[in-house]
Amino acid sequence: MEAISLTPEMIMVFGFIVLTIFLFVTEVVRIDVAAVVVMVLLGIASYIPGFSSIANINHLFDGFASNAVISIIAVMIIGAGMDKTGMMSIVSSRIMSVGGTTEKRIIPIVGATVGVISSFMQNVGAAALLLPVISRISARTEIPLSRLLMPMGFCAILGGTMTMVGSSPLILLNDLILVANRDLPIEKQMAPFDLFSVTPIGLTLLLTGILYFIIFGKLLLPKTNVGSNAVTGQSMNEYVKRLYGLKADLVEIEVTEYSLLVSHTLADISEANNLYVIGTHFKGKTSLSSPNDTVIQAPCRLAVLGRRRVISQFCELFDVRVSPKLDVFADSTSSEKSGIAEILVPPDSDLRGKTAKEMRLREVYGLSLLAIRRGEETLSHVQTEDHNATRLSIEPLQTGDIMVVHVSWDALTRLNKNRNFVVVTTDYPQEDLRPKKVAWALLFFLLAFGLILLTDLRLSLALLAGAIGMILTNVLSIDEAYEAVGWNTVFLLASLLPLGQAVQSTGAAEWLALQVVLLLDGWPIWSLQCCVAILATIFTLVMSNIGATVLLVPLAISIALAAGGNPAIFAMTVAISTSNSFLIPTHQVNSLIMGPARYRVIDFMRTGGIMTLLFLLVSLPMINLIF
Repeated sequence: MEAISLTPEMIMVFGFIVLTIFLFVTEVVRIDVAAVVVMVLLGIASYIPGFSSIANINHLFDGFASNAVISIIAVMIIGAGMDKTGMMSIVSSRIMSVGGTTEKRIIPIVGATVGVISSFMQNVGAAALLLPVISRISARTEIPLSRLLMPMGFCAILGGTMTMVGSSPLILLNDLILVANRDLPIEKQMAPFDLFSVTPIGLTLLLTGILYFIIFGKLLLPKTNVGSNAVTGQSMNEYVKRLYGLKADLVEIEVTEYSLLVSHTLADISEANNLYVIGTHFKGKTSLSSPNDTVIQAPCRLAVLGRRRVISQFCELFDVRVSPKLDVFADSTSSEKSGIAEILVPPDSDLRGKTAKEMRLREVYGLSLLAIRRGEETLSHVQTEDHNATRLSIEPLQTGDIMVVHVSWDALTRLNKNRNFVVVTTDYPQEDLRPKKVAWALLFFLLAFGLILLTDLRLSLALLAGAIGMILTNVLSIDEAYEAVGWNTVFLLASLLPLGQAVQSTGAAEWLALQVVLLLDGWPIWSLQCCVAILATIFTLVMSNIGATVLLVPLAISIALAAGGNPAIFAMTVAISTSNSFLIPTHQVNSLIMGPARYRVIDFMRTGGIMTLLFLLVSLPMINLIF
């Protein structure tokens, strides 16, 4: 094997690598800022006499137009478009409808769902979308968040290994292979990987993760007693009680054909029995805005807000049954979909002097009026220790009145544009969902991946076609598309590419590979591959997986060539192994779930340590089996 001398240029490149790792580990500055700093220093260093091969100054910023960067931007926009149509909410409802109430049933459903979603979009985006869903499931099943979020987070990371667009390292891999091919003879050049080349590997890893939590989750997952309030904020009942003295519980009642409620109106029930009917479910349709004059028909269900004692007496009197827990109203009355809001009647409002009945407050605006705050007085048709009952439906509104209402957040968002109301409440999810755009979103989602699968179109161009289609059809606006892009990820990736090219062009990767080969002289190829996988795992724990991929893929290719192995397999080993990030909460997904579930580092080390070993034991044989 021909010896390679260590040159000053190689030494400088190694210095840049050490500097990059130091900045990433210590976080003296943000990692995206650190990456830009390193790129700038590389450019400046190339002007020093004798160091011109460190970076080609004419191509220093080519990373911003690279296939990988444009692909990541397009994936982020497509994911935002799918979310904007409410598709993720539909997924949430389906999970809750079949998930049951036990960990062993919920975990595989959640794990499989987030795994599939993260295989086509950034795993941190998939985890963020499902975080409120898991919170809702936790509240309904009384399973602590800490028992559900870690399986969800780990499966999101594993799901990113199922396609070549599921994670940044896999998106980046083909670009790195093309860069490496420039310096290789034709017979040793590597073919880029197809979209589903890694699917058998990723699917096996995802199934391993799900089985791991089903079998060992009960023993290893922490039992921190954190409910949904850790994510969704203060509950409706606490809010009403604290500010307005209205002691109320939200329950679901079942009305049969034998009930005395049949043929009564919603207004009759509410005002005559000191409670609120805020929702109806009839003939399979759930509504929070049924008119007050709606006549009750059987069978149906009602969402009732009131004192538990009053509701019990009401149910006995009218022969109705209280459900053990919220069922058909669980989704629509969850804190992610609806809640209590305060709305002020301004001086120029057309509502002054009018009653809720005259304005048809529920059917027109979707507002269930619970109370009116007038100066220091609270008006409500529920009698409390502080005030007598008032018939709210016929109480004329006055300037300065604050209406306390139960409302869906979608309806409250629309009221922000109505001059007759001043929405006082601001801390609520203000999402402008566009369910009518679902067909367009699905069309361009399928178009993008159809172009990838069925044509030779460049990955970035195919994905960008889907993204721009969503923008042109107003699935989301161009400003919303800009907001959907994680520009820190874009700058991190684009700025690190010149460092990876410098490692290759100066011969630093080849020199380092030779030292590894000499150190492990006589070891079988598979042991070298194991060393590459372990090295990638260690690197991704202390720096970004993008940075680890950029630094290690050239090294792995050089090791494979020097030892007589398959360079494509070694490169894939790096790209897969940089997703093996479970031991400490440095991965973006792990950082996302750590706060809501109140995880400690020791929780990740205990649960993630075994997952790390399983990842290596499963991924290495599968990579060699498939490729």
